Amino acid sequence: MIVDMLSCGELCACMILEKFEMSQSTLSHHMKLLCESGLVKGRNEGKWTYYSLDEDMITKTRQFLYAITSEREDCVCKEGSVVCREFENREA
Repeated sequence: MIVDMLSCGELCACMILEKFEMSQSTLSHHMKLLCESGLVKGRNEGKWTYYSLDEDMITKTRQFLYAITSEREDCVCKEGSVVCREFENREA
């Protein structure tokens, strides 16, 4: 839900907190995990922290998910793929 909120643009932590029934420390924990994952970046301005999506990482994540979920000639679901032949050879 936080990522969904940030898809609309940068938000102050206080604005994110208003949408959830959680403590500030719980939100901080979630934001730390999102920042460590690379999906979200934070910037401090005075006593406030503003969060936004890291567009470069979002693009790379989309590309990765597309690559592993798209049909390919060497996909393991293809009959006779290299992976299937290697597995069959191990069982023989």
